[in-house]
Amino acid sequence: MPAKSAAQQKAAGAALAAKRGDMAKNELKGASKSMETSMSESELEKMASTKRKGKPEHKSKH
Repeated sequence: MPAKSAAQQKAAGAALAAKRGDMAKNELKGASKSMETSMSESELEKMASTKRKGKPEHKSKH
């Protein structure tokens, strides 16, 4: 599943780093913290690898 915004892509990247052990899990905040526990490594990888070009910084709430 591709990321819908740049913020979502960044959060997925942080969660993926923590899941792989490249970053301490206690450093995660907000969405990345819940992503790390609820998503598999392959799901996080797909979301984190989404290109940011053309994506809004944050997804619209409409």
